[in-house]
Amino acid sequence: MADLRKWEPMRELSTVQKEMDDMFRRVFGLLPTGLFRRELRSEWYPSIDTFMRENQLVVRADIPGVDPRNVDISVTGNVLTVKGERKSDVEEKKEGYLFHETTLGTFERSITLPEGVDTAKVHASYKNGVIEITMPAKAEALPRKVKVELEEGGKKAA
Repeated sequence: MADLRKWEPMRELSTVQKEMDDMFRRVFGLLPTGLFRRELRSEWYPSIDTFMRENQLVVRADIPGVDPRNVDISVTGNVLTVKGERKSDVEEKKEGYLFHETTLGTFERSITLPEGVDTAKVHASYKNGVIEITMPAKAEALPRKVKVELEEGGKKAA
């Protein structure tokens, strides 16, 4: 009986890449530096955390390698937008690179702010590759729990 497995094209591509890498290692002793020196230029999305701290809404965006002077932060209505660009610091003729996998290019993230946030008092700071945006928030901006009532046989149960 034949072994039936789901076809996974990405796994097969990964296998082909590994076989090519192994062939280059056998022939040249290591991977040639030009093979993986490509720069990944595309749109990328920094990770964002949003939370409440001492009546402040805090938005943190991980933007390592981005010059904070080139980050644009704007608020339109109840939407906060953070955008910028991560540029390459690798010179084309620089030697020694075997891999260059950092995604480069522009990014833009927009977040809908909750009701009760004072968007007129937005403050931003930058430290260790993380930009932190804070703004005052009223109590109604805090999440609140909603109790689910269960109905069993037409009767409400607590």
